[in-house]
Amino acid sequence: MADHLSLQERSTLTVNRIHARLAGFGAKAVAFTSSPEPRTIGSVSRGRQLLAGNFLFAGNLIEAPDTSIWKIDMPTGRFAMEVHGCAWLDDLAALGRPDARAKAQHWVMDWITLYGAGKGKGWSPDLTGRRIIRWINHALVILRGAEPATSHKFYAALARQTVFLSRRWRAAGSGLPRTEALAGLVYAGLALEGMEDLVGPAVDALARHCDSHVDASGGIASRNPEELLEVFNLLAWVKVALVDADLPVPRGLMDALERIAPTLRALRHSDGELARFHGGGRGVEGRLDRALANARVKTTARTGLAMGYARLSAGRTSVVIDADAPDTGLTGFAAHASTMAIELTSGRRPLVVNCGSGRDFGRDWRRAGRATPSHSTLGISGLSSAQLGSGTWRGGIYREYLVNAPDDVRAQITRTTEGMQFEGGHNGYVSSYGLTHARMLDLSFDGRALVGEDLLATISHKDRRQFNAALDDTALTGVPFDLRFHLHPDVEPTLDMGGAAVSMTLRSGEVWVFRHDGVGELALQPSVYLEKGRIRPRSTKQIVLSARAMDYATRIRWSFAKAQDSEGAIRDLAPATAETD
Repeated sequence: MADHLSLQERSTLTVNRIHARLAGFGAKAVAFTSSPEPRTIGSVSRGRQLLAGNFLFAGNLIEAPDTSIWKIDMPTGRFAMEVHGCAWLDDLAALGRPDARAKAQHWVMDWITLYGAGKGKGWSPDLTGRRIIRWINHALVILRGAEPATSHKFYAALARQTVFLSRRWRAAGSGLPRTEALAGLVYAGLALEGMEDLVGPAVDALARHCDSHVDASGGIASRNPEELLEVFNLLAWVKVALVDADLPVPRGLMDALERIAPTLRALRHSDGELARFHGGGRGVEGRLDRALANARVKTTARTGLAMGYARLSAGRTSVVIDADAPDTGLTGFAAHASTMAIELTSGRRPLVVNCGSGRDFGRDWRRAGRATPSHSTLGISGLSSAQLGSGTWRGGIYREYLVNAPDDVRAQITRTTEGMQFEGGHNGYVSSYGLTHARMLDLSFDGRALVGEDLLATISHKDRRQFNAALDDTALTGVPFDLRFHLHPDVEPTLDMGGAAVSMTLRSGEVWVFRHDGVGELALQPSVYLEKGRIRPRSTKQIVLSARAMDYATRIRWSFAKAQDSEGAIRDLAPATAETD
């Protein structure tokens, strides 16, 4: 990866290592000011995998039983970053077993021996902040039964990393990386004896960063819901730590929490998990609820759009719509061409989804996952509503940004006597075909039916000329377009009514039926579900309506309706199964 670093990045890496080595001089800490209380929660199943020597990070599985995590061959830069961040301590701690505790102790001390003097890839401000938080959270596990010399090394390593952060947090990238760096610095300053003087400046810097990073609507530029949750979690931990230390919480930090909380609530489905857009996953089960509880902020429900998303909810059904343009700036390296895409969840069961981020499955899957056909929306001739531009290497990782994205996206939500209604549209196809895509959705008051209409239309005389030229290119056969609805892998779909409808059975026993107005040709086609924590994509199905735009306005109507409830109308309380095949 080092071969792909720019001159500036090489310089930053060199300066980081110099400061990491210098930070050891005079950095002293011999105890905690109080017993650290863990606030991060890991996965028992991942903890078992680690004990068995199965190292699954960044979509790569390395099987190396009886091997230290630092001795395995790390295949990618992202793999190494996840390992050096030490979030795996959460998973080992979740087991609560003596062998897991011993593994955690050995691996932390191995890191200190190998990299504690300033060597290796882990000395970046964001990774250091992430690592410090985990070490402090699980210090009681790491130090249990430790010899005095081992404890001294642990505190010395924490002190060195804390001093390093105090000098290098400004080198962290804007957004989540800087939030991680500053949160780690505040955490360490509050927890370690002798580091109290670092807290005030770090808290002030974090409050200023909140003002610039979290917008007035409680969103962030990347529009990644899972990343927003990470930011919220870090800010909530800092707030609780300040309150526990009887220190004031700055207004900027509190305001950010109060802005983000209703946005996150709007971005979660009826099953309590996050909508998957712009590189984000559904999040660890229950983490969103814990984060909202930890923040201890009372807010009212957000009206209108939340971070550019619209949410319709009724009964036990939720629909989340991407109703804004994707991020095309420096924070948009994971943005998707998903404008007007939807996700639909019934109770605890996702029904309509987007394919998700393919980042963990290699470059080809990453690119495919970002394209419009991987989302539950309309696409013209296989063309995305925004395209991938030329890529660049940043931080040793190849990043591609979207170009030709919609720059006029409109949306509104209204309540009617029959339920909730969404109306939106974008101009992502105007430059190529002269066509504006509009989408109308109506969710019934009881949540048992979602009725949709998609419209492709020319708005101006210039658009009509562009459409006529595109029509000529097809020899007047019409501009082909596809309407796609990707289904969750747990959904069992069947073509019904002689191919005019699709019946979908959920694991809860619910049955939903998809119908359309006959304008398009209906088909069930293969699809994939790109899920974090797995080593390969999951196969699934997608509903595809294919048609051609022949006129200046082409409409296609469709609906999802619940035909059967869970058996005995009993609520489906079992969570979806999580595997890491």
